[in-house]
Amino acid sequence: MKQEVTTYYLEILDPEEFTPSEKELPDLEIREAEIACAKLGRFLYTTVGRDWGWTDRLNWPRAKWLAHLERREVEMWIAHLHGVIAGYVELESQPEKSVEIVCFGLLPQFLGQGIGSVFLSDTVERTFRGGARRIWLHTCSLDSPRAMENYGARGFKLFDEKTTLEDVPSLPSDQDAWKA
Repeated sequence: MKQEVTTYYLEILDPEEFTPSEKELPDLEIREAEIACAKLGRFLYTTVGRDWGWTDRLNWPRAKWLAHLERREVEMWIAHLHGVIAGYVELESQPEKSVEIVCFGLLPQFLGQGIGSVFLSDTVERTFRGGARRIWLHTCSLDSPRAMENYGARGFKLFDEKTTLEDVPSLPSDQDAWKA
């Protein structure tokens, strides 16, 4: 089905612009996935992005997933709550000390608990500590309504916006989700 989709491009250019989350989640553990694992990457992308229409990578074969995740510019960090995967972030280092947050999100059962604000705060702090001068991302009108709120609360500013007419797949039913 054709639908207007607005893509928002956001950035934060200075650690001084960053506002960390005030929420504390001592049981949230964030660890880097140091071994490239195609099945894990696909699982996280599919599970986190299912409700938001993430489709770009759904047809990637295992070899493409693995080649992507093995690139030295790519890092994947996973948030765990009480030992259960709650969400993930994929980062890509780019020229001039710019880092893109390529994918960021939570598994559905962890939405609305403040995990996203803590996880994004950790991501921004760690990325600036690693030497980034710019952290940027894009999100769109299909994403969680809380996404823009979280990015803005952390200090990200809009630097571009584009609206296009796109084929938007209908979301699979819950029954279909269990088949994936």
